[in-house]
Amino acid sequence: MTWLPRSASRFLTAAAVAFAALVAAGQASAQSLIRDTEIEGIIREWVDPVFVSMGLNPSDVEVLLVNDNELNAFATRGRIMGVNTGLILRTKNPNELLGVMAHEAGHIKNRHTQRDGAQNAAKQPMFMTMALGALAIAAGAPDAGVALLGSSQYFGTIGALQYMQSQEGEADLTGARALEAAGESGAGLVSFFENFRAQEVFSDARRYPYFRSHPLSSQRIESLRRFVQDQPHYDHRDSPERMAQHALILAKIHAFMDPPNTTLRAYPSSDVSLPGRYARAIAWYRDGQTDKALTAVDALIAEDPQNPYFAELKGQIYFEEGRPAEAVAAHREAVRLKPDAPLLRINLAHALIGTEDPKNLDEAIDQLKHATVAERENTMAWRLLGQAYAAQGKEGEARLATAEYYFAAGQEQQATQFALRARSMLDPNSIEWRRAVDIVLASGATPDDLLDLDRREAGRRPATLN
Repeated sequence: MTWLPRSASRFLTAAAVAFAALVAAGQASAQSLIRDTEIEGIIREWVDPVFVSMGLNPSDVEVLLVNDNELNAFATRGRIMGVNTGLILRTKNPNELLGVMAHEAGHIKNRHTQRDGAQNAAKQPMFMTMALGALAIAAGAPDAGVALLGSSQYFGTIGALQYMQSQEGEADLTGARALEAAGESGAGLVSFFENFRAQEVFSDARRYPYFRSHPLSSQRIESLRRFVQDQPHYDHRDSPERMAQHALILAKIHAFMDPPNTTLRAYPSSDVSLPGRYARAIAWYRDGQTDKALTAVDALIAEDPQNPYFAELKGQIYFEEGRPAEAVAAHREAVRLKPDAPLLRINLAHALIGTEDPKNLDEAIDQLKHATVAERENTMAWRLLGQAYAAQGKEGEARLATAEYYFAAGQEQQATQFALRARSMLDPNSIEWRRAVDIVLASGATPDDLLDLDRREAGRRPATLN
């Protein structure tokens, strides 16, 4: 799992190094994105059928996990949904989290992210900035994304919008209908609202950000309750497997977000459950108790050798301890167990490059190529690819990878500069050369501009003697 913190330096380990620990996670107040194949996979397994039943293509909906302890979630233009860790940690079961996400998907389906500008047209630029920020974060550019989204003030701005109650009611019903069509109960959404019913009487300053932007009312809760109680799947409850997945998600978030001592108190040695042992392994790793952490992870692997995320965590521990060669073996195993996960491939590539062994560069490049096909806008993958190519002396390919990095981060001027440099160094018959041209053209240049540039460059070249 990877935290993408605002001051993302060495913790931006490949846009996926196993939930890279913050220097002081418990003190992290700035928002940042979490990328974690395990948590993302669980949540998408739950929510994608609801998207389908709502008439949304799951691949078109971007779900962002935001590292923020505030209770909040949001939907923006571009079919982007954000869910704070603070909200996830306050859900009592999977159905509550699924209900909130179904509600947010209801805003997307009903185009409320488009229409709430009717209240105040001046607020439309804020929505565009919000969407761009979310996209930048999703692309692996947290500094740019967080700068656009802002910190907690961003959510305060959202609160100022005061969504119309009619839109909230529409999103409730759209979400509840989709849950029912997917064979899920809408009871979780009702119980989530019930848990925070007191928010209705609080002043705006005292409300959680989510309930400033999604104002509660007793009438709204009761209207939703009457609807979902009449549905055939109202009494459907979360399976033991889902409950275990929910407990694991909470344990993993707590273990990486809270100070290690807090985690170890919350998950004492008497807790022999999988989430408890997982949380302690992470806490010991973050506390610098490497041997203890590795022993705990090895015990988890021995119990479930087919779990790629235990191997991923082991690789993370070794890598952060400055033992990249040992990290390579663990990350290789994670990729073997789950070859369709681009973030795991980036982890492996990062460790391979970290060995500083030229013999490992070809494998690193291969892993990164696979990853960038799956996640074209992952800036960490492009940065590492440029680093690997540069180490091999392939300057044209390195400059193209750097151009891709800037292009994914939305920095078109820098992307164009590096693409032009790459174009002059690459074989004109290669796919890479054509991609460099595509990046230049995407910046607004035309084919005639490129021809003019070629003519000017040719005119500057010194004449040769026959």
